[in-house]
Amino acid sequence: MKTNKDILDSYSGFEQGPIRPPSEAASLLVRVTRNCPWNRCTFCPVYKGTTFSLRPAAHVKQDIDAVFKHTETLRSLADEEGRIPQVELRKAIQSLIPEEYSAFQAAYHWLNFGGMASIFLQDANSLVIRPSDLVDILKHLKKRFPEVERITSYARSHTIARMKEEDLEAIGRAGLNRLHIGMESGSDDVLRMTKKGVTKDMHIRAGRKVKKAGIELSEYIMPGLGGIALSEEHALETADAMNKINPDFIRLRTLGIPNHIPLYEDYCEGRFQKLTEVEVIHEILTFLKHLDGITSMVMSDHILNLLADFEGRLPDDKERMVGVLRAFLSMNPSHQRLYQVGRRLGIFSSVEDMDHPQRMTKAEKAYLSLGITPENVEEVTAELMKRFI
Repeated sequence: MKTNKDILDSYSGFEQGPIRPPSEAASLLVRVTRNCPWNRCTFCPVYKGTTFSLRPAAHVKQDIDAVFKHTETLRSLADEEGRIPQVELRKAIQSLIPEEYSAFQAAYHWLNFGGMASIFLQDANSLVIRPSDLVDILKHLKKRFPEVERITSYARSHTIARMKEEDLEAIGRAGLNRLHIGMESGSDDVLRMTKKGVTKDMHIRAGRKVKKAGIELSEYIMPGLGGIALSEEHALETADAMNKINPDFIRLRTLGIPNHIPLYEDYCEGRFQKLTEVEVIHEILTFLKHLDGITSMVMSDHILNLLADFEGRLPDDKERMVGVLRAFLSMNPSHQRLYQVGRRLGIFSSVEDMDHPQRMTKAEKAYLSLGITPENVEEVTAELMKRFI
């Protein structure tokens, strides 16, 4: 008779989690853990109502083997130009048993859209597993796919700060060469308010430890997270933390408040006062102006950000990036509102797009059809943003 442990330990097939960073869109997704071990952040809509669990390293390796099998099959079907004839692809799909389809689909996407260049380890914090297990998984990935250029993962600063340096260095040597950490804020008040479960000091210690281990570091910040009351503190303390870490990437993720997160209740009941989109740009400008002595790449690579063309490397591109923010802030309010609506509808991605007559006409029609006024623009655009969360 099977015990509960036997059932939990039995392999149930290839798995993929719900999210990955935008920069990992072309990566193979390999699920190492399920859901989030913390799962209390008031601003996060992911994993709520789920239970965290570790996947046995042996199961993860079975997933890797399944993808390896299907990539080998797909490559054998490709012609000299790397294209797979549709008739051969259909035959390959028809030969699959149902349990193989998910792994085959992952292999096909990775081969055709990612060139088998990068792998992302899921879910929210892969480094929470035993370091020896993660090293084992990484070595197996490199054995199966020696040509892969990048292996990355999400991680929490709390986890990294508590790790032994030699364990993190061993993980880096085994092949993990980039970590994505959600700092969100460097303000202890903001971190406490949003139940992030970490402090500014912990963020700094973790970030420095990642850099020391020779692993690339992407730090994510969330403009608007402090609300009106903590906006300046949020900008200044976050900039100070970045200056002390010097991450490889600083990625902006503007706060959105969907209805199903804890922060939404605080917002509705007036305990959290949300910034307008113009105020968020002022906050980002304050943050950027106080970045000093670092060489990070600042990126605005998410649909929730109002200005998608705001990116560059410090310190050389700092003034140009400041110029992008000031160009928006110098627009008259009616044009700012028009841009907000156009951006949230996917018509604009930069202020320069407003010079395009067809896009402007489309945005103006949408503006009128939505009945935009100075009084309702924030409410309307906030609702439009919820589609992307």
